[in-house]
Amino acid sequence: MANEQGGLLPRDWEIPQQLRDRLGEQVGRQRAMAADGHLLVILHDPPGPEEVERQGQFFWRQPDGTWHASQGKGPEALASYLEEYEQLLEGLEEQEKGAETARDYFEVLRDLAPLQRAARNMHLALQQARELVPRSKGIINLRDWAYANERMAELLYSDTKNSLDFVIAQRTEEQAAASHQMAASSHRLNVLVAFFFPIATLSAIFGVNMYFGFEEDRANSIIPFVAMLVLGLVSGVVLKSLITRQTPSQSRHEDEA
Repeated sequence: MANEQGGLLPRDWEIPQQLRDRLGEQVGRQRAMAADGHLLVILHDPPGPEEVERQGQFFWRQPDGTWHASQGKGPEALASYLEEYEQLLEGLEEQEKGAETARDYFEVLRDLAPLQRAARNMHLALQQARELVPRSKGIINLRDWAYANERMAELLYSDTKNSLDFVIAQRTEEQAAASHQMAASSHRLNVLVAFFFPIATLSAIFGVNMYFGFEEDRANSIIPFVAMLVLGLVSGVVLKSLITRQTPSQSRHEDEA
């Protein structure tokens, strides 16, 4: 946000007006600029996944090497700023290690994506500052630290994306195998239905009833019923095992999984 004087920088900073004039009402991109031996580095706060407007932090280096920060004190504030990025990345790395489902990996990527972009642009801004003040060892060290954060973010994003792709591919393969099993079972059942359909239809049309003699033996009439029930249940179990049995390729797939 701009202050009452229409600038983003603290009012007590005795910074060249040329640098103030190069700033608008918004923070803008991360960058570095110099004038009359003064260096101004503009960086963004670590962004959240749903943040649209970026909040800035400003670091001013005087010609004698003295640092000032809009939040904190001098070079310690810039080191704390870089350390905050590093801690956030380490937290996301631990979250990625514990991820198991596609949703878990997606949540890591959602939080990591804006942080990765910010880390990359932060490194570019500090590289620009290093080129503007080439003899400062402190800026070189900060630039290298920013590069380490950028590299860490890139590797974590790549690993998380690969893990997410693997989980999606694995689930797709499992669903394909299940669909194949269902199709094979349905086909076997259709074959059985087609095989017995003509005789069942003819028996229904002509009312085929075979005479066994049990109809007149009321005392033992329960025996054929029980025998028929047991035979039907056993036949159902056998048919179920035939219909749902797995092919050798499906067995190998489950062993690999």
